[in-house]
Amino acid sequence: MFSEELAKYDWDETTRRILSKRPADVEAALGRERPTLDDFMALVSPAAAAYLEPMARLSRRYTQERFGKTISMYVPMYITNSCSNSCVYCGFNRHNKFERVILTPQQIEDECRAIRRLAPFENLLLVTGENPRDAGVDYIEKALQVCRPYFNNLTIEVMPLASEEYYRLTQSGLNGVVCFQETYNRANYNIYHPAGMKSRFEWRVNGFDRMGQAGVHKIGMGVLIGLEEWRTDVTMMALHLQYLRKHYWKTRYSVNFPRMRPSEGHFQPNVVMSDRELAQLTFAFRIFDRDVDISVSTRECASFRNNIATLGATSMSAGSKTDPGGYYTYPQSLEQFSVSDERTPAQVEADIRKAGYEVVWKDWDKIFD
Repeated sequence: MFSEELAKYDWDETTRRILSKRPADVEAALGRERPTLDDFMALVSPAAAAYLEPMARLSRRYTQERFGKTISMYVPMYITNSCSNSCVYCGFNRHNKFERVILTPQQIEDECRAIRRLAPFENLLLVTGENPRDAGVDYIEKALQVCRPYFNNLTIEVMPLASEEYYRLTQSGLNGVVCFQETYNRANYNIYHPAGMKSRFEWRVNGFDRMGQAGVHKIGMGVLIGLEEWRTDVTMMALHLQYLRKHYWKTRYSVNFPRMRPSEGHFQPNVVMSDRELAQLTFAFRIFDRDVDISVSTRECASFRNNIATLGATSMSAGSKTDPGGYYTYPQSLEQFSVSDERTPAQVEADIRKAGYEVVWKDWDKIFD
């Protein structure tokens, strides 16, 4: 399990290694055909800030060689904000006082129809709070079965499950799983996750192994930028990606680095990442792994997303509602976080095409399942 590999890396020592990188280390990393984890540390280090232009050129070249001039589109559907966790930064924290919603199968189908009217999305991301008692595997399986006739590609972002549960869901139309580790800092993890299933660090970080063991087609990873030193966190995620590729090589992978947005809990980020640093991180991941899908959500503003679409990103959401039932059933319910890019899917598509890129609404067909 990955937790055993992670235990070999000391957080503070890794931070010192990153901060010790010099321009020569960055130049060596840029010239490497197969960058190592040490090269990745150089590319996310402060020393690399002066190399954004060559990093951007290399990132664009690698992205176009692997993915062409395309951006895949997806849309999230939140089906419940019920949660048993106490994450201090999240609007769904169980201690926040607001009405909890668990969509019925009919309401989920209504949301599907509303999304299909919105745009020709085929990639749907089903999102839930973590409530195994009231919205557990049976509920998630039923939601997948309801959504399957409407979408060719179904991904879930839910509580970590057992390997046999992931496999069970693949038999009901599941194609991919997204899970945010939030932070790899084991020592501080429970500061942000004091109670609930999410407080179990090993169970969460080893969930990716269970996804791979179940034969999940695509696994999405991410850290929440704003909790801990971002350079160290993303280095641990790069280590994790490297590990997963070695052990579950048939699986596709994606990464996401959401910056903290306002939520009901009013948690103030401990670390603030600038747009230039987010661009640097995107370039570093593309140079480190030419095959990984890099996703950028509507947390980021329109101008940043327009620029990064030509420099390393490969998938984007559009028209996102982060509240359960937000497309049709409960249009005014509480969001998990506020979006920054409020353009319609058609406007996002138009801007992508204006940059000379093709919008891909579908990259998977039911017949492959």
